[in-house]
Amino acid sequence: MATVILVRHGRTTANASGMLAGRQAGVRLDEEGVRQARAAAERLADVPLAAVVSSPLERCEQTARLLLERQAEAPALETDERLTECDYGDWQGRKIADLAKEDLWRTVQQHPSAAVFPAGESLAAMSARAVAAVRERDAAVEAVSGPQAVWAAVSHGDVIKAILADALGTHLDQFQRIVADPASVSMVRFAAGRPFVLGVNTHAGDLAWLAAGPATEAPAQDAVVGGGAGPATVAGART
Repeated sequence: MATVILVRHGRTTANASGMLAGRQAGVRLDEEGVRQARAAAERLADVPLAAVVSSPLERCEQTARLLLERQAEAPALETDERLTECDYGDWQGRKIADLAKEDLWRTVQQHPSAAVFPAGESLAAMSARAVAAVRERDAAVEAVSGPQAVWAAVSHGDVIKAILADALGTHLDQFQRIVADPASVSMVRFAAGRPFVLGVNTHAGDLAWLAAGPATEAPAQDAVVGGGAGPATVAGART
């Protein structure tokens, strides 16, 4: 039962200007986005990452490389097309304020499983590929590095929300209830019986405890009734 850390890219020039960047080239972190990504990297500095896998878009690769800079033994950066941004089609490059006036906006908000972007992708298709990518990668990391392994996937807001919805057992129509801010960190531990969601949209706090692995009061695939004692303290971790 490896653990995946889901990191959204830091703030970009498009985020700051209220534009839906989509898959446009040349969208990079702004100054605040770099600061945010470095803060996330600092939180993960004491978590030895077995793998770091990124969306191929520049803003995610930038964020991933900043994460790797703080790793004592950094793995090679990998990319996975299935973690890329949703293909927003004709919506790409337009102002969010203008898109909010479109009829499709209401579907995206209230019934996202039925939303198909004009000349683009459906949110259901985006969810399916992203969830498959994370689950397959997680199994591969565990096979190589063991059940205590922790790895990071750097992706985009809607992609991360879809992965979290799946882990929570929540229908895609409810995924707009989940928030994934720029450079936020969410954590999921996959087990044979079910995923365990360890954190959603976190912005602060040392994460060295993730390296301790799950509590041992119950079988690894089971939830501890009453909540349990939590993870063990990691020797040498910062406090």
